[in-house]
Amino acid sequence: MDHLQAMRVFTRVVDANSFTLAADSLSMPRATVSTIIRKLERHLGTRLLNRSTRRLSLTPDGASYYERCVGILADVEEAESSFRDRARGPRGRLRIDAPPSLGRLVLIPRLCDFHHRYPDIELVVGLSDRPVDMVQDAVDCVLRIGELRDSSLIAKRIGVFKSVTCAAPAYLERYGKPETIDDLPRHRAVNYFVTRTGRTIDWSFKVGNEVVTVPVKGSLAVNDADAYVNAGLTGFGMIQPPRYMVAQHLDRGELVEVLETWSPPPMPISVVYQQSRHLSSKVHVFVDWITEVFSGCVLMDKCRGNYPLDQDCRFAGERAMPNGLQEIMERQNLLESAY
Repeated sequence: MDHLQAMRVFTRVVDANSFTLAADSLSMPRATVSTIIRKLERHLGTRLLNRSTRRLSLTPDGASYYERCVGILADVEEAESSFRDRARGPRGRLRIDAPPSLGRLVLIPRLCDFHHRYPDIELVVGLSDRPVDMVQDAVDCVLRIGELRDSSLIAKRIGVFKSVTCAAPAYLERYGKPETIDDLPRHRAVNYFVTRTGRTIDWSFKVGNEVVTVPVKGSLAVNDADAYVNAGLTGFGMIQPPRYMVAQHLDRGELVEVLETWSPPPMPISVVYQQSRHLSSKVHVFVDWITEVFSGCVLMDKCRGNYPLDQDCRFAGERAMPNGLQEIMERQNLLESAY
């Protein structure tokens, strides 16, 4: 008996919930499919399917065997495709997810370079603040910001995320420049609120070896990254955005950094993908490429001493992890969630 063929036939019958539909999809006679399943059950010494004139159902042994077959067949497909890709180059659909601001400012401007290198890869890029389930949403890899925790997912650190406390010159002329964190109660901020909870995010600062959170009053709160920066540019209040979002504004003097001694705590940026013994070539080349992009990106200020790069880690809770600016700021406040 061809065991791989038997596994493929069995999983197709289960997925189709029909011998007839499975036979049609495999271009086999129905009688051949039935024979293969009977031989498989006889070989294993157990019944895999309960059959009736109206429906099929898995036995407990059948359910267990089905799960094993799915994993084995996926490994076989990955192994075979890796050799095919080696000969003809990586190809296929590659789904990527990233925080909106990171995607717009760092990822998207360089995607033409990736396409020129790997023209047979179809890129699908998602930029949103919603949590992403990599399995359910069929996402191949994501960019994440935050400390890493153990899980079955793999995360390669590619850079460091830094925030900056700043204000427009017009604001500083009106309210003065804060010299210490203790001056903040006399100032006003543009606040950022979490869409899911409506909670306004406190600011955070690294004081020695500790992280201190400080609420700053304000008369405006937004939940969009661009609106947040634009409100700061108009002088509505001080802001604490990602440095890469306002680097050009700082260079042009449209924003001025304040409280330089007490900077917000930095966080590593990682590219995350599912654990596999045979990493697909399209994911492999993207991971290498995005690592190269971040290593040469002038917007990203790396901190190799505190956050070693080119390091694979595992971290938990991916299916519940958000990836927008609101959670970056919440992460600074709580130091518990990650991107």
